[in-house]
Amino acid sequence: MKLSVITDEISQDFEHALDVMGEYGVRHAELRGLWDTNIADLDASQVSRAKKAMDARGITVSCLSTPVYKCDLHDDLAAVRGPMHLAKARTMDEQIEVLRRCCAHAHSFGTDLIRVFTFWRQGTMSVEIEDQIVDAFAKPVKVAEEEGVILVLENEHACFVGTGAEAARVISKIDSPRVRACWDPGNAYLAGERPFPDGFEEIRPFLAHVHVKDAVIRQDGTGYDWTVMGRGDIDYTGQFEALGNIGYNGYISLETHYIPQDGTPEQGSRACLAALRELLKD
Repeated sequence: MKLSVITDEISQDFEHALDVMGEYGVRHAELRGLWDTNIADLDASQVSRAKKAMDARGITVSCLSTPVYKCDLHDDLAAVRGPMHLAKARTMDEQIEVLRRCCAHAHSFGTDLIRVFTFWRQGTMSVEIEDQIVDAFAKPVKVAEEEGVILVLENEHACFVGTGAEAARVISKIDSPRVRACWDPGNAYLAGERPFPDGFEEIRPFLAHVHVKDAVIRQDGTGYDWTVMGRGDIDYTGQFEALGNIGYNGYISLETHYIPQDGTPEQGSRACLAALRELLKD
């Protein structure tokens, strides 16, 4: 397993984020927001600057965290119904253009993993909606085949596919080696699934990338809070042991989300990085 970090969880100052990663021995960066610009909107000069910064520090790219299919499935609206992380709201018709642009960035950064989603959740998941999602992946699969990339579908609680079980069903129906899973236990937990072992056992055959963050449900039942890795409700000790047991040799990518009270994203990421290194070592 290789440790990675989504850099904008530390700072939008990309060079500084890389330096913080280096303090914890992390040599792989997942790219989403750099200098207040989403990965889908980077221009050539920004790509060049990012490559130089990583080359100077001996850091490689694990995955591009793109916003592809963070849009409405049915309505031709540029809707925002969940976290966008600097991405522009775009319609369904604009998604393939975004994907092709991100494929070009992936080639420049030397990665073949592109994170994608399954549309904003509106109402409950049904067999009909599931089939519509599968149909909507026909064009992205073709692009992935042409570009030689892997689309890693993330289970996201703000989207139709929020759990490991839902992701496994959809990926199975898409039935393409170009679509695998970006497994996010934290998102599965918030979608009402027990991430480990339940969600993991469902998603395991399709696993290609892993995002990690930890959460606790508030005692008064009013919601949840992100917390330091290993201090939440998710059994990450069991999860990491299971990944080791199946010989998983991909990336474990920290998507911190936790910010200490009166603290900063960097402080939260530092706490999570220290805890994550201990969890993985054990």
